[in-house]
Amino acid sequence: MITAGDFRKGVTFEMDGAVFTVVDFLHVKPGKGSPFVRTKIKNVKTGQVLERTFNPTDKFKAAVIERKAMQYLYSDGGLYYFMDLETYEQLPMNKDMVEDALKFMTENMEANIFFYEGEAFNVEPPTFVELTITECEPGVQGDTSKAGYKPATLETGFEIQVPLFVNQGEKIRVDTRDGTYMERVK
Repeated sequence: MITAGDFRKGVTFEMDGAVFTVVDFLHVKPGKGSPFVRTKIKNVKTGQVLERTFNPTDKFKAAVIERKAMQYLYSDGGLYYFMDLETYEQLPMNKDMVEDALKFMTENMEANIFFYEGEAFNVEPPTFVELTITECEPGVQGDTSKAGYKPATLETGFEIQVPLFVNQGEKIRVDTRDGTYMERVK
């Protein structure tokens, strides 16, 4: 059991039959009245974010989230298959669970799969990935009237802003946390 006074970013707990993770928190001690904890919590299965206030003594059951490295194999219709690197078992997952991660993933790439009570609910791609640009306008030398960025489509179909000097067919490193260009890869 954990109390609301123990909330920190990343803490997972059960409330009202659902599992939540703390996204943001603030311990408030007003001059008059009792203290409280203002939080932003995210439902780990649905992704819904709620803002709630709790009494610091409110108790919740701690939820243990398991993380396992798995390899993305292929997609077949609406299912996406991942392989456990230790047991070689394949795990099919629905599109809604993997949709955000697929923006940055190609076949045979490793990812972290999150499980709660043995059931997979989310996929997290590696923090940095190297992808090839499949479509991009050629950069015009001396064109600095804009901010210096142009749209480019990656091999996964995701569109990203890249500097003017980056061309089609080049491999770039992308930060998957915010979907931004990092650098060219040789």
